[in-house]
Amino acid sequence: MAAPSKVSRSALFVLACAVSTWGQAQYYRNASYWKTHRQELSLGLGVTNFLGELGGRNTIGSPFVWDLEFSQTKPALSFAYRYYVAKAIAIRAEGTYGILAGNDNLTTEPFRQNRNLNFRSSIIEAQFCLEVMPYQEQPGHIYDLRGVKGLSPTRMGLYFFAGIGGFHFNPKTTFNGAQVELRPLGTEGQGLPDGPKEYSLNQFCIPMGLGIRKALNKTTTIGLELQYTKTFTDHIDDVSGLYYDKQALEEARGPLAAYLSDPNLGEITGQTSTGQQRGYSNHNDGYIFFKAQLHYKIFKTRTNNSKKYRTRIRRQKIVF
Repeated sequence: MAAPSKVSRSALFVLACAVSTWGQAQYYRNASYWKTHRQELSLGLGVTNFLGELGGRNTIGSPFVWDLEFSQTKPALSFAYRYYVAKAIAIRAEGTYGILAGNDNLTTEPFRQNRNLNFRSSIIEAQFCLEVMPYQEQPGHIYDLRGVKGLSPTRMGLYFFAGIGGFHFNPKTTFNGAQVELRPLGTEGQGLPDGPKEYSLNQFCIPMGLGIRKALNKTTTIGLELQYTKTFTDHIDDVSGLYYDKQALEEARGPLAAYLSDPNLGEITGQTSTGQQRGYSNHNDGYIFFKAQLHYKIFKTRTNNSKKYRTRIRRQKIVF
């Protein structure tokens, strides 16, 4: 039998390459491919905003985002580890640092403006969340070849998340150019006779929200995420209940505590008298994070090290 021509050998080689590529592409597309990148690291940079008594819109305070004061938007930074337990379900552990602030001088609502309180607090949050992804971004072509059609990274991903967490805060106010911690002063009579109990600077929370993602290539994804955090404290801004007797407060904690408990402008007579409303204890404080994120997939070249898997890979090799 005559030896195969050079053209025939070339055609056979091209066909073998096509079969091998097709086999890997099928693996790339099939349901188990996600297991090769089930771990992911995320870095987020964005902003945060406070939802509580101080500042807010030019109306009487209201809960949730209806009282958002955009001028008090502050920076936030986060880092997260994500693990996919299924193709469209992941768990994540995340740490976030941000700054919260509120100032009654920013509103024209008469009672808030006359109250004249302000605060600023760093916040450190740790969370453990479950993510559900009804739509997933496409990771792109397996070889990232220019001009190659199929599995292009054009589809956006959408996910929702909720979980549990904890955070640390420490409200401060500005006095004579210096930052003064408010909790030790007991501005509402915390720890004093007939006053409320002292509040803790470490609290539990429930983070929840949604995000979108877009793949840049096989390993890198960018996205945006909006998070609302429900808390179980009304003291992030050190304002919650009633005005305490200023004279008793001064005797127990000093003149600075008495002044910072009630620096009112004197425009509404009797508003800040002992026993009058200072905050809104019926609504706990909350906060929002909005972040741009960069996600990096930790890729594995194979789903396991079993002999069966290695045999399947070797069989894809064509020897002439």
